[in-house]
Amino acid sequence: MQVSSLNEVKIYSLSCGKSLPEWLSDRKKRALQKKDVNVRRRIELIQDFEMPTVCTTIKVSKDGQYILATGTYKPRVRCYDTYQLSLKFERCLDSEVVTFETLSDDYSKVVFLHNDRYIEFHSQSGFYYKTRIPKFGRDFSYHYPSCDLYFVGASSEVYRLNLEQGRFLNPLQTDAAENNVCDVNSVHGLFAAGTIEGRVECWDPRTRGRVGLLDCALSSVTADSEINSLPTISALKFNGALTMAVGTSTGQVLLYDLRSDKPLLVKDHQYGLPIKSVHFQDSLDLILSADSRIIKMWNKNSGKIFTSLEPEHDINDVCLYPNSGMLLTANETPKMGIYYIPVLGPAPRWCSFLDNLTEELEENPESTVYDDYKFVTKKDLENLGLTHLIGSPFLRAYMHGFFMDIRLYHKVKLMVNPFAFEEYRKDKIRQKIEETRAQRVQLKKLPKVNKELALKLIEEEEEKQKSTWKKKVKSLPNILTDDRFKVMFENPDFQVDEESEEFRLLNPLVSKLCEKRKKKLRLFEQQELHEKEEEEEPEGKPSDAESSESSDDEKAWVAEVRKQRRLLQQEEKVKRQERLREDRQTVLKPQFYEIKAGEEFRSFRDSATKQKLMNKTLEDRLKLEAKNGTLSVSDTTVGSKQLTFTLKKSEQQKQQQEAEKLHRQERKTLRRSAGHLRSRPWRGRPFH
Repeated sequence: MQVSSLNEVKIYSLSCGKSLPEWLSDRKKRALQKKDVNVRRRIELIQDFEMPTVCTTIKVSKDGQYILATGTYKPRVRCYDTYQLSLKFERCLDSEVVTFETLSDDYSKVVFLHNDRYIEFHSQSGFYYKTRIPKFGRDFSYHYPSCDLYFVGASSEVYRLNLEQGRFLNPLQTDAAENNVCDVNSVHGLFAAGTIEGRVECWDPRTRGRVGLLDCALSSVTADSEINSLPTISALKFNGALTMAVGTSTGQVLLYDLRSDKPLLVKDHQYGLPIKSVHFQDSLDLILSADSRIIKMWNKNSGKIFTSLEPEHDINDVCLYPNSGMLLTANETPKMGIYYIPVLGPAPRWCSFLDNLTEELEENPESTVYDDYKFVTKKDLENLGLTHLIGSPFLRAYMHGFFMDIRLYHKVKLMVNPFAFEEYRKDKIRQKIEETRAQRVQLKKLPKVNKELALKLIEEEEEKQKSTWKKKVKSLPNILTDDRFKVMFENPDFQVDEESEEFRLLNPLVSKLCEKRKKKLRLFEQQELHEKEEEEEPEGKPSDAESSESSDDEKAWVAEVRKQRRLLQQEEKVKRQERLREDRQTVLKPQFYEIKAGEEFRSFRDSATKQKLMNKTLEDRLKLEAKNGTLSVSDTTVGSKQLTFTLKKSEQQKQQQEAEKLHRQERKTLRRSAGHLRSRPWRGRPFH
């Protein structure tokens, strides 16, 4: 439980501390409470008082027994029973809730306004009815005497839904382009709507006529304030019959008396953020106004600050538990805030033990937190060069130092050391490194051979020692200390070749883990160089993380095998390219070939043509033979095909055939000439 104090007002934060996840078993939760001091000392006022992501609005039922909150994601509403200090029910919705209101004393009648123009009515059993308004709604109020719901939104009209008749009535026509908020006075029933022009229009529901108009935009502008845009009305709240508080989008809260158009008091938050909500605390005459950053409590008569509260996360909504000092906040975080301020009032009846608890804490001295002041020592003043301010109103002596304004401190700090943030960042990084160093495991000296295997065996031995069931397991001898395996870590011939193809394909996951151990070994070697006396294990993942990764399923194993195969193929491709590059760089020498006897050298083209022909299919070769005339295809009488091949003659055979053909023609010519001579008669002298 965190305690802060401002103006001697103590604020107890009941929602701080570590939150345990829902999926943890009761046994693990008890174990964490025994180990962690912060978990053991935390106060869980209401069980599971949180949302999955963000809480948007929070309200308390009129009887004070139920707390209802809406949030995301997914859109839902949760109801907590304060008598049981636990969740009563949870209902998921179709869209996000803008705001909601409980019409009954408990949770049996609830109206939700959604951001998609729908209005949902829920009963005790669940969803009851849903209807829709013409324009997007931003706020609504319920008028009890007439049972009318007044809706304001992105329209100049105020829509009226009568719950007794179950139908829409004629809307109220305002002069504004859009309306942001509205409220109904519980004493005389006056209806007020805040517009984006910075005005508040007041209507009488009995006559349905406007009875007043307040221009709050001009009244919120003061001499010290800087206005960049027109202030719009972002919050509106009645108190009694004549008091009304108005919050603007520029961070001002105006307090009005309905009998005057001038504000009684203007309170500036000094942050320039829109006012989210305004609440009245009647016992101390206080007003609680909140923007997204801070909750301020100030006196409504004088405007003097009473105390302030600044949560760690942005604020979406604030709810003051009636007649008590408890404050509930809806933040931009899953956990909803619970704050107890004993000065505002006693603790609620369902958590009355808080009074006794806070009394015990007040007996022990606690460190006081000041939001607007910084405690500095004399040495800090010397470093900042502000020793001349001692004794002036800028410094207030306290114990062994001084209090100074936080704005002055930051301004001087920035002027003296403009790189203060970088130093702060380096210090934080150094602290994180020191924390991780404390978690390192001490290692003995690794052997020279098979360091990766030795590291793996050491990790397995440490896991076995840390396990809770080590007593049940029979102790086995360690390989590192066994003399039978001593040679494996001494002889280099037993070194495991992790780059071999067999190792990478048969042990893909083992090789993947070996890469992590190689990183450890490299860090370990670097550490040995720097620290020769103290040898520590380098940082890395804990053994349980590696063991969980090593127990992958079959799909992961197959994917790793494929990855190793692709890597091997890429390596083989690189080797082939290197060999080809080396072959190209070598000088080609002439080679001589011997021709067989009886053959005549023609050219290298015949061999190339013959090689191309051999690479072709049988069909292509048959077509080529048929084209050259060395093949003839004919049909037989049976219906089959007959192929006739003719051997191709060489050039020498062709020349021989041509010579024989010429020889035959010459002989034929000689025979003809001889026959012609025999047929002619002899006309000469006879031969003697």
